[in-house]
Amino acid sequence: MTVTSLAADLEAGKKKAELCAACHGDVGISQMENVPSLAGQPDQFIQWQLVFFRAGTRKNEQMQPIVEQIDNEDIRNLGAYFASLTPPKAPPDDNPDLSQKGAQAAVGRRCASCHTDSFAGTKAVARIAGQREEYLLKALRDYKSGVRSGGGMAAMADVAYPLSEEEIIALAHYLAHL
Repeated sequence: MTVTSLAADLEAGKKKAELCAACHGDVGISQMENVPSLAGQPDQFIQWQLVFFRAGTRKNEQMQPIVEQIDNEDIRNLGAYFASLTPPKAPPDDNPDLSQKGAQAAVGRRCASCHTDSFAGTKAVARIAGQREEYLLKALRDYKSGVRSGGGMAAMADVAYPLSEEEIIALAHYLAHL
């Protein structure tokens, strides 16, 4: 097998992403509560999450029937496709004081050490800037409670566990409005 045969096919990824559109949006920008936007997520991050879902390490009843229909080539193509899309535009910040508290929490918890200074993510680390606020709340609470763990998420569980509910709310607000 040559290296070029492993290259992702964006058109194939776009076609396979039709399975994802009902929840994650036509161009990877979710309009559904507690469903993340995938547009602009790092390629490797998308691939790893799909692998975790397929392996059962990450569980979600809506995702299980989807991941049963995809193979490794689909995962490669989906990662490349979603990474190629323009990330969602953040809504106007309706609570700058809460965002300031979130920014302080992000510095205190060293979020940028993994998610980058712009919170755009990199490699297998999620883009969290501009993500849906209620999804960020859910994700942080799931990491804190241990509902979401295993695989590459182990570091997040360690970071989220000591967060207060006030910090979780502030972080989610701040990141969603970046």
